[in-house]
This record gives sequence, C-alpha cells and structure tokens, in this order.
Amino acid sequence: MHIVDSHCHVSPYWYEPVEALIEQMDRNHVRQAVMVQYAGQFDNQYQLDCVERYPKRLASVVLVDHREEDAPERLSRLAERGARGVRLRPDARSPGSNPLALWRRAARLGLPVSCGGGAEAFTSAEFVSLLTFLPDLVVVIEHLGMGNEPQDEAFPFPVRRSVFELSRFPNTRIKFHGLGEFCSRNMPMTNPFPFHGRVIPILDMALEAFGPERMMWGSDWPPVSRREGYGNALRFPMQHLSSLSEGEKGLLFGGVAKRVYNLED
Repeated sequence: MHIVDSHCHVSPYWYEPVEALIEQMDRNHVRQAVMVQYAGQFDNQYQLDCVERYPKRLASVVLVDHREEDAPERLSRLAERGARGVRLRPDARSPGSNPLALWRRAARLGLPVSCGGGAEAFTSAEFVSLLTFLPDLVVVIEHLGMGNEPQDEAFPFPVRRSVFELSRFPNTRIKFHGLGEFCSRNMPMTNPFPFHGRVIPILDMALEAFGPERMMWGSDWPPVSRREGYGNALRFPMQHLSSLSEGEKGLLFGGVAKRVYNLED
C-alpha cells in the first residue's frame, strides 16, 4: 500500500526537524508526507527547503497571513515555488472589499485549502456560504472538524454530526488522525488497546458521510507523540478499518491525499 501522511509538522525551532519525520516515515513504511505549516509561522522557507531535499517524499502546505493586503500575491509566489496547498481557518477573511480574496486566489491556483478549526466555525452560515460560492475549491477539514483533544460529547454525537453534514458539498474532504485524538485513554492502561471504545463510532460516522473517496489519514506528528505515537496513530485506525476492501483502504491511507495534493509516485 502506498501510504501518505497528509498532516504533519516540521521545524528546527518548534516541534521537530525534518530528519525526525523522515525517520518516522521510514520506520512505519510511509511513502510520502504533506507538511502542514503550524499556526503563527508565516515563514515557509524551511518547508520549501525540505521539499528540495526530499522532492519525491514531501510536499508543502503553506501558511500566509490573511490579514495582509498582499496575501493573495504571496500565495501565488509560494505556488510558483512548489506549494501544494494553503492552510486557513474557516473564519479567515481578507481586509477590504473582497473578504474571500485569499480563498479565491487558492481556487484560481488550484491549491486545496487545509482548514482547521472548531465545529462552531465549520458549521457557521459564513463557512457554508463560502463552500457554496467556491464550488471548485477543494477544502480539507482537519481533525475530523474539531480540536485534537478528546471531546466530552456523548452518543449520538450531535456536534460531530453537524460537521460531517458538510459532506453534502462535493468540494469538501476530511482528515482523520490517530484514535487518541478523539478517544480518551483508559486509566489504568489496557493492552493491547488503550482507549475507551465508546467514541470510536465517530470515525465510522465520518466514513459513512464522506466515503473513502473523500477521507485521508494524517498522523498529526509530532503532537501525536504525546498521545499514542506515530506508529500507533497509523496502526489502530488501520485495524479498526480492516474490514474495508484493499482499494478503499488504499484511498483512505494514501490515494485521496495523492490526488488532492497532486503527489507524484
């Protein structure tokens, strides 16, 4: 299986440098990875350098400051340098008379938007309007539409369901990460499966809504290291979804990310 990690972070100043990511990828048979710029870092040079060093294995999703008037032009220049996507929050709006200027530029450049935020922002009327007005812009919802910590929500998970209803827009995709992002760890620890099982249906709900053709796995490394760790963040979802066909698993764990981010073999 051609495994692609669609969501990881690298930096020499925060988190970990790229060499540590490559080591994790090699150890867990991950062929390619998409580096997603972390919040607040508008200097994308390091990620671009990483792509130059590992052109067959890495791609870069950049961050630009939407509050700057020249943000669309900056995004165009980054696209010329090889950026494969841009990261924006659902409520990011440009100054002036064209609040969707940056989103429109991403659409014109053919760059998918990796979108992180909470359920309230994702289900707002403003975000729904954006998806309607820009039907050709691929918007990838990060973290199953919530934060990357377990949420105190009971079955039937109405907040999660409201986010998953965004699947009605054909231009949406969604990322799922390790089970530790939304499942609490058993205390004391239970082996070999360390989590409360009652919230695992959240992953099944997302799959039912979006289907394997519009979902992609991403490790959320290195924040995942304080949860179950890189290898387990891949292994546990694979085990949970083992009843799917090889083709469906191939889409979830690599094929969709390859298509969305235009990755070469």
